[in-house]
Amino acid sequence: MNTLGAQLSAWWGVPFAGMLLSIALLAPALWQRHAGKIAAAWALAFLLPFAARFGVAEAGHGLAHTLLTEYLPFIILLTALFTTAGGIYVRGNLRGSPALNTGLMAIGALLASFMGTTGASMLLIRPLIRANDNRPKAAHVVVFFIFIVANAAGALTPLGDPPLFLGFLQGVSFFWTVGHLLPETLFLVGALLALFYAVDAWHFRRGGVMPTDPTPHDALPLGIDGAINLLPLLAIIALVLMSGTWSPGISFSLFGVDLTLQQLLRDGGLIVVARVSLAITPKGVRAANEYSWGPMKEVAELFIGIFVTMMPVLAMLKAGEAGAFAAVTRAVTGANGEPLPWAYFWFSGVLSSFLDNAPTYLVFFNLAGGNAAELMTRLATTLAAVSAGSVFMGANTYIGNAPNFMVKAIAESRGIRMPSFFGYMAWSGSILIPLFVLITFIWMR
Repeated sequence: MNTLGAQLSAWWGVPFAGMLLSIALLAPALWQRHAGKIAAAWALAFLLPFAARFGVAEAGHGLAHTLLTEYLPFIILLTALFTTAGGIYVRGNLRGSPALNTGLMAIGALLASFMGTTGASMLLIRPLIRANDNRPKAAHVVVFFIFIVANAAGALTPLGDPPLFLGFLQGVSFFWTVGHLLPETLFLVGALLALFYAVDAWHFRRGGVMPTDPTPHDALPLGIDGAINLLPLLAIIALVLMSGTWSPGISFSLFGVDLTLQQLLRDGGLIVVARVSLAITPKGVRAANEYSWGPMKEVAELFIGIFVTMMPVLAMLKAGEAGAFAAVTRAVTGANGEPLPWAYFWFSGVLSSFLDNAPTYLVFFNLAGGNAAELMTRLATTLAAVSAGSVFMGANTYIGNAPNFMVKAIAESRGIRMPSFFGYMAWSGSILIPLFVLITFIWMR
């Protein structure tokens, strides 16, 4: 697929655009009932013409590569984190005041770079929703949770967000990101926490609380049930680190796709960890958490459509000057041939808002030269720009980062009326974009 990027016209991106518009424009009830069928239809709208034009073998190889090296590892990791975090129940006297909500988000921000944005989001979104289930308006709480915990706070280590893990696999040192993105991350997370407190306090004063509380706050003492699942969470972190640090040089071919031993052991281990979590979780914990597979199913159906239809888009981007999106290559390069950090920040960020941010990171990483040693030193500002853009701007849309849609689905399953696709972008556009502009002027020059 990647070798054909220069032969593809921009029209091959129509199925991807159709997939995005389906998410954005279809009524939520219609999307939830038919998400799998819609995703399959747009995937076939790309695959069938592609097979007719370039051959069944080429289409099959591209599909196998996408499924085996990108989609399945992505879904397996999300499922493992969703399963283990869903077996941890934070109980007790939690009241959704502005101070408590802000504190929970600050805790989530601290956890995100150690257990990933997905792990931290799945661990804390349920207790946050329960704490606010006696407030008539709580959608803004979930929106800021996506901004902070599901995205911005994951920028400090390769464990925090998939793009940084891919950089780690490309040779970027484990502690490089915390050394070069700490000021930007502290600024963004701190500003969002302060803005959230102000917005939540305003809503709290105006909306107050409902006369009856669906969840009694004094029924149980504060504590954690299912803490045994912290062990599977640690195992997930260990498996991810293993796959990035251990390279025995052994690989296997499946449908013409090379898979390394460490990748297979990681994904197999994650499946085992998820099953172990289900087995060791004390009875009643998942029921107390109102755990269901619905959000995970919705994410799996959504992202298979996205991963397949974005295949030609990524191939055209990777083709650089020879591809249909050559203007992007020219836009991020100065007159002297040197990369423009501010342009890398915005282009990697905007594309990460709609494409999966992990392969988008790799596209711009390679566009800037692909040499980790040079990018960490002479071009450190450029690498910081790509890293920050890919992680931070994943919060711009529901599909910019996988936890966004998972959090949305969980919130809606608990009765919270979340903003539409464009409604959410109105929030991100009014709150995040001005902060990104400030980051550009301060750090991305």
